[in-house]
Amino acid sequence: MFSSSILLQILACALYSNWWPMLSALMYVVVPMPCMFFGGGSTQFLISRDGGGWIDAAKFLTGASTVGSLAIPIILRHAGMIETGAMLIEFTSFFIFICTVMCFHRASLDDYDW
Repeated sequence: MFSSSILLQILACALYSNWWPMLSALMYVVVPMPCMFFGGGSTQFLISRDGGGWIDAAKFLTGASTVGSLAIPIILRHAGMIETGAMLIEFTSFFIFICTVMCFHRASLDDYDW
């Protein structure tokens, strides 16, 4: 699923001969970083109510990078730098990426239920 998301990212750029949509692929790299740095590679902290400085920072950074993944294509389209079709392909890519993250999150939760 992740590979098809990246393929759609590349297609959004290649079909319209414009590589500006690849900026949102940068956000795909940023989204899992708070889990790796602050959560020890687990997504368990995202659903916990426990707080603390680093946990709250990780939750904020995860949310901000997720919103940024959606906002970048919208801003680029509003500025006239990309076409509407490229923006829609970017949204499809984002949806597939989020489904991948949710599947990973679900699989990691199943590992803790034993």
